[in-house]
Amino acid sequence: MDKEQRWIKQIQTNASESAANALVSKYYKEIYAFCFKQTLNQDLSLDLTQEIFISTLQSIHTYDKKRASFRTWLYRLAANKIVDYYRSKTYRYTQFSQPIEDREIVDEHDLVLSLEYKEDVEQVNAIVNNLESSSQQIMRLKLFGDYTLKEIAEMESIPVSTVKTRYYAALRKIRKEMEV
Repeated sequence: MDKEQRWIKQIQTNASESAANALVSKYYKEIYAFCFKQTLNQDLSLDLTQEIFISTLQSIHTYDKKRASFRTWLYRLAANKIVDYYRSKTYRYTQFSQPIEDREIVDEHDLVLSLEYKEDVEQVNAIVNNLESSSQQIMRLKLFGDYTLKEIAEMESIPVSTVKTRYYAALRKIRKEMEV
């Protein structure tokens, strides 16, 4: 049994705080990066990362290593948490309540590039948010989690052909809406 599986077992059987800390430490930066790529907001990404790990530890008793690797299971929880956030009233409220003048500008040289990038990411996120949840999951894992289509198929327990169909249909929709 590897270290990760020992930690999981200790958390499941003894609610081991040290094992939980070790497991969270192992994946913290990776999950934070996954959140940040989708939100481009440091504070929000920190909050989402914390919520993801709280949910992970609360539901770790349901984890089954025979069905998926822990990393795969964790990313699935993370993607679901982000989908939930973008569906929330909090997200919709913040879209209308933060004027662009309130956003902090770090480097004026890269300002135009960073604003264009942020606007593109926000536009892609808005389009992804309007997809059906199974397509959202696939797009988030592919675009922001850097998973392959085959890995996503294994995570979602669906054929690779279904993942490809949903992915390419969503990609066409994103391209079409971004051209408008």
